[in-house]
Amino acid sequence: MFETFYKFTATPFSRDIEVSALYRDDSRNELIKRLKHAAKKQLFAVLTGESGSGKTTLLRRFRHEVKDSSHLVLYLCDSKLTPRPFYKTILEQLGFEAKYFRGDAKVQLHKEIELLKVQHNLIPVLIVDEAHLLAKDMLEEVRFMLNLNMDSASPMALILSGQSELWEKLKLQTYAAIRQRVDIRCQMHKLDLASVAEYIKAHLAFAGCDKDIFSDAALDEIYKFANGIPRLVNKACTACLIYGAQNQKAIIDERTVKLVIDSELD
Repeated sequence: MFETFYKFTATPFSRDIEVSALYRDDSRNELIKRLKHAAKKQLFAVLTGESGSGKTTLLRRFRHEVKDSSHLVLYLCDSKLTPRPFYKTILEQLGFEAKYFRGDAKVQLHKEIELLKVQHNLIPVLIVDEAHLLAKDMLEEVRFMLNLNMDSASPMALILSGQSELWEKLKLQTYAAIRQRVDIRCQMHKLDLASVAEYIKAHLAFAGCDKDIFSDAALDEIYKFANGIPRLVNKACTACLIYGAQNQKAIIDERTVKLVIDSELD
């Protein structure tokens, strides 16, 4: 509804922004490099960050950038995942019907993965999102996926992604066997004020806007509200743009942001 007023060619601050237009900073670029290294070397990586910090968006960018002739990316996101559906879902993504019993499906999956690597020269990369919600038996099953040839080789690259509590969980003694297998730890950090300004600018550029819509003071207020969390930046900016369009405000100032936050977001 605000796109017409601001003469946008696309909707900024949305979840379906094109991968090529996603915000990039040094921190996120470094995380992408680390995940690519994990994919190339078939390592076990853990990506953590606060809710709304952009983990899934980063994984979407990672998946796009490694989607080539040498990698096959598999993605799972199910907080109630159990071992049998785990193998069934992966095999289905590979194009196979899973055997009924978990043990048989596990053997089947290892076989198909080896065939992928040997016959098609493809490195499987398994991403398990929202992993902080998985039960211990499921996390153990994921770890077992890494065991092949008497632990001398990993059959695939594995990326566990979840909120910060995932790493706190893995630090517990009961999860020591899983934590010890982690090769690379990646942590999403909050955006600082300058990065929030660049983040907003990048989204407006994606929408075809080449001018400033938010004043400097407005950016300060958005940063204070969002505390560096991209999802909250999106929420605040969208609400402000809706209000701005409704009230014919070409520039969104500090007062407008405060009004919108107090009346709609707090």
